[in-house]
Amino acid sequence: MTADTTLRFGKPTRVSLRTTLRFGKPARMSLLLAAALGLCAAHAAHADDASPNATTDASTGAATDSKWKIGVGPGVVITPKYPGSRQLSVFPFPALDISYDDRIFSQGPDVLGVNVLRGPAYHVGAALTFDFQMRKESDDPRLHGLGDVNGGPKLKLFADYTWWAFTGSVALYQDIAGHHQGTTVSTDFVASAPVGGWLFSVGPGFTWANGTYTRTFFGVSGQQSAASGLPTYNTSAGVRDVHMNAMVTYDFSKHWNGSVSATFGRLEHDAANSPITEKRFELNTLASVNYKF
Repeated sequence: MTADTTLRFGKPTRVSLRTTLRFGKPARMSLLLAAALGLCAAHAAHADDASPNATTDASTGAATDSKWKIGVGPGVVITPKYPGSRQLSVFPFPALDISYDDRIFSQGPDVLGVNVLRGPAYHVGAALTFDFQMRKESDDPRLHGLGDVNGGPKLKLFADYTWWAFTGSVALYQDIAGHHQGTTVSTDFVASAPVGGWLFSVGPGFTWANGTYTRTFFGVSGQQSAASGLPTYNTSAGVRDVHMNAMVTYDFSKHWNGSVSATFGRLEHDAANSPITEKRFELNTLASVNYKF
């Protein structure tokens, strides 16, 4: 997932938010990380395009332009310890943003991805992504007897389209590690506006989860009920959550920028009513500083 084209009102842009924000939810972590990094890259590109040096000598710019785009820096993530938890986890995360020719990329939790189809206003592709979403019995005494749910790699299929200042995106995540995390689909719509050295983005979204995912994180089988004391609870496929994404990025200089992104979500249906769920509202946050070479 890359966002290396400027955000310019009045013409298509590629603020690539195909990884809608997600952590602590089916895809929420990976999406938030990727979206935040994408916005950093997009805003940095906007600043570069708007700078006098970018337009004074077209021939020089063409000669020095590289298909490689590399950004690195530290980041910190705050996310629910497990889906539906009242407790939060805080941990460092490398804010990587590496791409080649807007075709191959490694960004945030997307270890390796490719834009199979791409254009000035759209991307369609696939990526191998790592999802940190997990749940351990040791996370909370209430979870004893439910068994552990491990995180791991997932296959992601994504698409996004941008018109003027608006970006719509959809991403499907499939568990490929055999951890019974099933399939989730996240859909988001974001409006972005550059103001001076700032880039502000905000918009709604929702996440759908299949029956395997909801059973793993929110269901309680008869055996689990006997071991944990929680009542038996059956789940099915459906909307897991609705959420609002908010992001702000600021350019400190030509090479340095900072970003803060947050997803405010509300669990729905089976996820909200599960005896495992302690808190229906979720807050996921990423803050990072990025150096662009």
